[in-house]
Amino acid sequence: MSDHRIAPDVPVPAHEPPYYAVVFTSVRTEGDDGYGETAQRMGELVKEIPGFLGEDSARTPGGLSITVAYFRELAGIEQWRSHAEHRAAKAQGRAHWYERYSLHIARVEHSSGFERVSTRTVARPCEATRPEGASAVR
Repeated sequence: MSDHRIAPDVPVPAHEPPYYAVVFTSVRTEGDDGYGETAQRMGELVKEIPGFLGEDSARTPGGLSITVAYFRELAGIEQWRSHAEHRAAKAQGRAHWYERYSLHIARVEHSSGFERVSTRTVARPCEATRPEGASAVR
């Protein structure tokens, strides 16, 4: 997970719940000091974690970055958290790249999306279903 790359033009699609969202919010220090290369490497490595579903990132003009990574199971999050290269990058981040950050892990109970097919057709909703008995919270 990283907050470095230019976000893709589309968000991560809705997935069948339940799954997990890891929300990493950060404010960077000035300068790169190897951050870009390391962030790119982390972005490649996290894709190898079983159950990784994708990530969305955004950055405000003021420098606040938010990256949300999605994992099918908590085991994938734990595998990513304990990955040796990721642990080394986190230590480097605390020592050099971040003024501050916070990390939140949440279970996703409902997931939906929207995609405009074209300007000449009707937009269609994209909704993943909830587990039996789960309630929708909007």
